[in-house]
Amino acid sequence: MRTDERVLAYGGGWLDRAAALRADGERMTALRADPRTTVLPLWRDRSLVTADDRPVRLTGAAAGPVLAAAGELVFLGLDADVAVFAVDLSGHAEADAVALAGAASAVDVRSLAGRLDPAEAATQAYARGLLHWHRRQRWCGSCGAPTTSRDAGHVRQCSAAECAGLLFPRIEPAIIVLVEAPGAPDRCLLARHAGAAEGAYSTLAGFVEVGESLEDAVRREMAEEAGITLTGVSYQGSQAWPFPAGLMVGFRATAASEEVRVDGVELQEARWFTRDELRARLAAGRPLGRVDSIDHQLLGSWLAEGDRPRSPHGYRDRPAG
Repeated sequence: MRTDERVLAYGGGWLDRAAALRADGERMTALRADPRTTVLPLWRDRSLVTADDRPVRLTGAAAGPVLAAAGELVFLGLDADVAVFAVDLSGHAEADAVALAGAASAVDVRSLAGRLDPAEAATQAYARGLLHWHRRQRWCGSCGAPTTSRDAGHVRQCSAAECAGLLFPRIEPAIIVLVEAPGAPDRCLLARHAGAAEGAYSTLAGFVEVGESLEDAVRREMAEEAGITLTGVSYQGSQAWPFPAGLMVGFRATAASEEVRVDGVELQEARWFTRDELRARLAAGRPLGRVDSIDHQLLGSWLAEGDRPRSPHGYRDRPAG
């Protein structure tokens, strides 16, 4: 199965983001006052969770103290006809935030991967990304004046009348690539990144630069980091990665040759792995990438394909679709 046929972690959320309601102040006031409204509290990019690691969801009177203490409130959308808001308790000490929310602890949503259903993880990550953006956009980048929140937390505006600039949440696109060797046997390229433990390998990735297409970014990053030229690049799928504002775009590519020259900066080493070698790593307890990341899906899909037959000219016969 291709990665774009799967619901990756932090995608597939159930919320109707209801963008048309964001600028309707009266409707937002009514939704905040609705006792059915759900409030999700976070603290410094962490989800506030119960003793069994379920994200806290507050309604009615239980939400009152959190709303009163919140540093930021953002409208996430509608769950059927029930509004869902996220509140930021980052201005309080951790223990106070936990107590206010009636939580047991504050944890990184990524540590809950595999335990939350995809929609719940998507909503927590969405909330995390928006609240992180608010904390980093307190001042106008053009004139230095304070900014204020508007449109239910999806826009900030410069408070200086002569500027009044609008700031919107920005997405930072990055590419992540599974590179295949050109010759037999089937192999993929994995690398050990700077700072990674000995023997810790993963797919290659990098940020997209200004004035660059996604495919151009794939070719540039592979050339810069691993010294390889690519003969083919194909899109596989994308994944929301709001840690703090990423969008991971997955590709498969084929190298023009087997020669690899790592840059020694981003990558410490890189080598080709057969499917049998990846299976051996799995058997030894070494995961194929982060369980919540698209690289896990890229590697898993490649491993599941099995070695494919080759044409008389040595090219792999790719499966249809």
